Amino acid sequence: MEFDAVLLPGRRAESIANGYWHDRTINDYLQDCVEQHPDKLALTAISLDANGTRRFTYRELTQMTDRIAVGLSRLGVGKGDVVAMQLPNWWQFSLLYLACSRIGAVLNPLMHIFRERELKFMVNHAEAKVLVVPKTFRGFDYEGMAMNLRPELPSVQHVVVVGSKARHGFDALLSGPEWENEPDAAAILTQHRPGADDVTQILYTSGTTGEPKGVQHSANTLVSNIVAYAERMHLGADDVVLMASPMAHQTGFLYGLVMPIVLQAHVVLQDIWEAKRAIEIINAEKVSFTMASTPFLTDLTRTVIETGQSVPSLKTFVCAGAPIPGPLVEQARNGLGTKIISAWGMTENGAVTTTCPEDDDVLSVTTDGRALPGVQVKVVDFDGKDMPVGEVGQLLVRCCSNFGGYLKRPHLNATDADGWFETGDMASVNKDGYIRISGRSKDVIIRGGENIPVFEIESLLYKHPAVAQVAIVSYADERLGERACAVAVLNEGTRFDMDTMVQFLREQRVAPQYMPERLVIVASMPATPSGKVQKFRLRDMLRDGLI
Repeated sequence: MEFDAVLLPGRRAESIANGYWHDRTINDYLQDCVEQHPDKLALTAISLDANGTRRFTYRELTQMTDRIAVGLSRLGVGKGDVVAMQLPNWWQFSLLYLACSRIGAVLNPLMHIFRERELKFMVNHAEAKVLVVPKTFRGFDYEGMAMNLRPELPSVQHVVVVGSKARHGFDALLSGPEWENEPDAAAILTQHRPGADDVTQILYTSGTTGEPKGVQHSANTLVSNIVAYAERMHLGADDVVLMASPMAHQTGFLYGLVMPIVLQAHVVLQDIWEAKRAIEIINAEKVSFTMASTPFLTDLTRTVIETGQSVPSLKTFVCAGAPIPGPLVEQARNGLGTKIISAWGMTENGAVTTTCPEDDDVLSVTTDGRALPGVQVKVVDFDGKDMPVGEVGQLLVRCCSNFGGYLKRPHLNATDADGWFETGDMASVNKDGYIRISGRSKDVIIRGGENIPVFEIESLLYKHPAVAQVAIVSYADERLGERACAVAVLNEGTRFDMDTMVQFLREQRVAPQYMPERLVIVASMPATPSGKVQKFRLRDMLRDGLI
């Protein structure tokens, strides 16, 4: 696979000179861990789906990493090959990334909510050589979906199934045989390790073009974000990190997989979010830090208050993905006794801004934080001129953790010659440098931290014979921040209701989480003189109960 991370070379000299790029890969950090703390608990994976727990010390983690790496090599995976993986927060997720890094392969994490349509596009676009899926998770047959889709995935040479006892099972191919003791194992594990500027991760993000974009990251871009983030949060080797946010999102990947190893800390994975179990886990494992979107914080706070259980070890909860309601911060501070940090970031950059542990709580309600070290932000008008303090404009970011470019789509990189990346978000900056996201110029709805690809769903709905015109817009939701509503104009003499829409989208193999949760039929759309639908007016009409 040829990668086109064209944004990396031009930033190297400055990033190294400023100390933001460390020229170390996850292999180097794992080596430090096993040399300095071989018997320290590194990873605890708690599966509510399978009702089981698996623990690894750093010695055991390293041994299993080597085993899986040689197993991947036996499947023909080598340097520059892509391994696509659609797993929840299981130990196999973390170990697969570490194993890929041993042999120079690139991991492509895929959200477990994806179904045939998303899976087919992403796996083919990344030209994945191996696809790893669960046998089942939360009652869904991932093995069946992958096997049925296999003829449409020409690059995939092997489908590996976690939980299967068959010959294509994860245990049989990767984690069972003691591959690390084979005569050629040492050469396999050392000869093709990646450099810090090599692409190590491809993560797809939904946008407005109708197709996801493959974000390319290197060890230097990922680690530069983690170091600055951990320093601001005052995190170290003694912390215990809980990650219940999906690790196939950048939040989970960066701060639940890579960061604990960089810090030589202990991470606890939870595969299904249940607040009551999270409280038990936090107390049993002495969790001190977690990061997730607003619904996680809402659920945890309400459950603590309702049950009377406390979480005294939990010092910090970083909340990102949607604004945090003021009452929630107060409830969480009082109910959890935890510092609530507001953060904003993107797949392309990791966390860009955060409030600080020393800040007044009001800043977590009124702002999305200030830039991390190595990060610059500015707000400009549509002509690129700086906006005055406090006024809303387009948010641009220039940072050490900026991605290397979109796979096979460098024309969409949205980064100018000076390194400024157009985020697609609208924001303002106050006199102290704290930003506030005020909206999105890109047409994406964020539902509970999950981006909904509006353009793609609209395009599918236009295929239905009853639909003459459709627009998907957000409406406010206390728990999830936003939900999606489809507003449609119908062709004369046709009928179209919520059940019809859901059934049609299911037939198009759309993930359930991407489906609109409301349908409103209107006689006509509010539009500009040129005919462009005015979505802001639709949002206002929904808010005011006019439609």
